[in-house]
Amino acid sequence: MPSSRPPHAPRRTGARRALLALAALPLSSADALAQAAEDGVTLPELSVVGEAGRSGFGVASPQGSAPSVIEQPVGQVVTQVGRSGTIGDRPATDIGSVLVNSPGVTVRQGNGARDVVISIRGNNARSTGVTKNMVVLEDGFILTQPDGASRFDLVDPRAYSRIDVFRGPQSALFGNYATGGALAFRTRTGREINGYEIGTDAGSFGYLSNYFTVGGASGPVEISLFASDARGNGYQDHSSYDTQTINLLASYTPTPDNRFTLKVINNQVNADLPARSSLDQFGINPYQRGCAAAATAAPGCTLTNLRINGAFGATVPVTADEGAFGRKDRRTIVAARWEHDIDAQTTWRTQLGFDERNFNQPFYTSSSRGSYPSWNFLTDLTRRGDLFGLPAVGYVALAYNTIDNHITTFNRAPYGGPTLGALIGDQEAVQSNLGGRARTEVALSDQWTGVLGIAAENTTITGRNLAYGYSATERTTTVATTDRSFLNVAPELALVYRPNAAWTFRGRAATGYTTPAASNLFITPAGLPGSNTQLQTQENLGFDLGADWTPTENLRLSLTGFYEFFRNELVSQSPGAGLLSYTFNAPASEHRGIEFAADWTFSPGWRAVAAYTFDDQIYTTYTEQLSAGAFTERFDRAGNAIPGVPAHQLLARIGYDQPTGPLAGLGAYVEAVVQDGFFIDNANQLKAPGYTVVNANVHYAADLPGGYAKRISLYAEVRNVFDETYVSSAQNLANSLSSTTGLQNGAGVLATTPGSVFAGAPRNVVAGMRLSF
Repeated sequence: MPSSRPPHAPRRTGARRALLALAALPLSSADALAQAAEDGVTLPELSVVGEAGRSGFGVASPQGSAPSVIEQPVGQVVTQVGRSGTIGDRPATDIGSVLVNSPGVTVRQGNGARDVVISIRGNNARSTGVTKNMVVLEDGFILTQPDGASRFDLVDPRAYSRIDVFRGPQSALFGNYATGGALAFRTRTGREINGYEIGTDAGSFGYLSNYFTVGGASGPVEISLFASDARGNGYQDHSSYDTQTINLLASYTPTPDNRFTLKVINNQVNADLPARSSLDQFGINPYQRGCAAAATAAPGCTLTNLRINGAFGATVPVTADEGAFGRKDRRTIVAARWEHDIDAQTTWRTQLGFDERNFNQPFYTSSSRGSYPSWNFLTDLTRRGDLFGLPAVGYVALAYNTIDNHITTFNRAPYGGPTLGALIGDQEAVQSNLGGRARTEVALSDQWTGVLGIAAENTTITGRNLAYGYSATERTTTVATTDRSFLNVAPELALVYRPNAAWTFRGRAATGYTTPAASNLFITPAGLPGSNTQLQTQENLGFDLGADWTPTENLRLSLTGFYEFFRNELVSQSPGAGLLSYTFNAPASEHRGIEFAADWTFSPGWRAVAAYTFDDQIYTTYTEQLSAGAFTERFDRAGNAIPGVPAHQLLARIGYDQPTGPLAGLGAYVEAVVQDGFFIDNANQLKAPGYTVVNANVHYAADLPGGYAKRISLYAEVRNVFDETYVSSAQNLANSLSSTTGLQNGAGVLATTPGSVFAGAPRNVVAGMRLSF
């Protein structure tokens, strides 16, 4: 059969024979691969990409690149979120407003600027800091550091043409930390841009974003460059920010068989942070206004007690302004890939990346400063061939990554800017992950496709933490050390049945694992630096069963049911206002639910989109011990809902775009984002309320005849049209005992505990324009 790529078949050297022996898994010719993909690919809300001219996995690949096995993995539950309606014709200020278009995704407000915390199937919904329990990639390069942390400050939605959301356990494909899923961002290629663009968005609360994109291809070289500067005053007191991003993707194809790709991202963020309020304070003063000074603070202002001398003894209450709470962080990523066609059926890829997270975070009662440099290495082999005469794709990979972190933690002292007090923690640790992955996709017949995959990975964490305590007479030092090793194995099995072009049925059983990070091992349940080194690996065994129906090109429906069994689930919560969140293992828990997606163009110009998730998560084995004064009690939490996870979520949008005539390019839509309330404590006593936020958008785009500019895009959006006051983020709170009665404190005590809630944005308007040249 003719190959879809250049028919170069270089002579195989001994080294190449060794590599082919490594890939002795079943594999297919390029045409056979296309047939296998046609038989097995999931359709519904996915944008099904044809084989011809198809880019590699999330990669702005040069012409002639081989399709990667994880570009459209058979049997997976993957949503593709494109630019239309999510990025291209709206002022997308952060990636959260884009990702809610996928079923299974929960978005929480993070700590300033564009920072959001993303969860897939509720696996990270209880976090209010970094994103965990998923792997994030951009153009095929890993953006999740080896300690499992991902942040979205560096992610400017304007840079992307598509985002793939992998739902469910994914460790067989992505290794450690892919317990709940994965996100794959794809930047716009030079060929897509083919020129340059400039744009400006401006809106309420001093929001202003200026950005430009330039890209093109010339001979063997292709480049796309995106840069932006976004800033605003914020809708809460003490929440102004500015952030700058540079995102470069370049490729060089010296021969048809060799392709080189360079990726560079740099992001700088400076953000003031308001204080998190209690649920009662949220009801009184949700946006923390009139909170400049503690002496004149308005009702409902959150005050944080800082030690007057920064070390021990008496404290003084301060507002976020007086404490100068904030973040000054930088993230820099430089990575490169070499892709080589060993022959027309076999491709070898090798990539190496450097990623540093540098932070200075003087907020609340402590200030953290540190640098987390990391390296990420991946080499893989993909071969398309036959297995016992059946078209198949085989994939093997070897991955290694390591992070060397050093973080110092200081008490905060009041007034005079972000004043540091005494050193209370000094942590150094090295974490390394070494593993291999293998996968085969086999077209068993014209209608059936089978998938078998497995990953094995060893994680080591070595480090020590010095915790310092102070009194009037002395400084005490407590040393905690760790030397842990975790070996994890993650199999995956999937079957896809496609009886005709309209229907696809799929079943999948897969596993995922997440090892504790070094930082988890050194925060005690008291919320202070110390020893928490007993933590175990979180494991997830998940089952998916789904159907996709595409009766016409105008209608796509998808329904997926999932049931996931967790062992030693890593759950984080706050022990109180201003203290560090700590992590514990819940021995057994279950996550079960339904995901539904619909995309219907029911009349010329009209389109309706829906993404719904039902997610029920409960502890099945967990006994919590609480202590206060002379009392210690144990509470059985089995059957309780896991805090932080809303049971119901919905995005529903209906819009119209004029397809023809003098008003062609003019469109508008209305969308509703609905989220159920959720518990914020293990005893299920206190619940953050649910909400419905309605957004309205109008946009216009047209080609410009003659002149210098080629195209203009205009858009405006009213967000939270009905000015709903809602909880955008709520830190889980630890339950407590009364030190006088020994009884568990009720919801009234939790409701007055600060350090939990950020309010969502009130009604606001953002408008913008973009010119293409």
